[in-house]
Amino acid sequence: MKYAKWIGGGLGWALGGPIGALIGFAIGALFESDDEPRTQRRYSARTGAGDFKMSLLVLIACVIKADGKTRTSELETVRRILMSNFGPVETEEAMDILDRLLVQDINEREVAAQIDRNMNYSSKLELLHILFMIAYADGEVSPEELDLLQRISAAFGISYIDFDAIRAPYTRKNDSAWAYKALGIDASASDEDIKRAYRKMAMKYHPDKLAGLGEDVKKAGEEKFRAVKDAYDFLKRERNIV
Repeated sequence: MKYAKWIGGGLGWALGGPIGALIGFAIGALFESDDEPRTQRRYSARTGAGDFKMSLLVLIACVIKADGKTRTSELETVRRILMSNFGPVETEEAMDILDRLLVQDINEREVAAQIDRNMNYSSKLELLHILFMIAYADGEVSPEELDLLQRISAAFGISYIDFDAIRAPYTRKNDSAWAYKALGIDASASDEDIKRAYRKMAMKYHPDKLAGLGEDVKKAGEEKFRAVKDAYDFLKRERNIV
């Protein structure tokens, strides 16, 4: 079955609404018409691996299109990130779907609202994390991309602290306070505050919170977990915390 790796992981609520329409067009089978009465929809409220991955592809398309240009370098960056997390077969399927998404008009607010209604906080954090990986892959993010990420984050109901925590590791060259932001605290925090913040963030971003989305998504979540530990280790060295 074509695209089995991306739609075979369990599609529920993503079959409907704007995501279902976009993906349906992309793979050549419209799942649902937009004018179908909401009362007739019977989709699973549980987020499956397929729901997460299809949401991710639609949002990746939004990031690539944010500045009005689609660059070959951006697509190669996406391919590299997908390859490192999802493997060659899924990457080729994803890039095929993504090519078709890039020619569609995407209402990011409607897409983000659908995700917000159906996905838990940990999964939304991981979506935003992967989008940051892509946006910062060339070392910097454009104003248009950052604005888009902020809008998506707001639509997801993600706090300013968590948004800055996800972004912080990518700004370490230009922001001396990056490690504090990665732990959700400020530079006036005590050593005990830092230890408590690390435990809290390590729990929030533990990959096991993504276990229900499949091993590949859980693997992608390990990078953010490592970033939290990197920030903590940095502050331990800087402050001689024992």
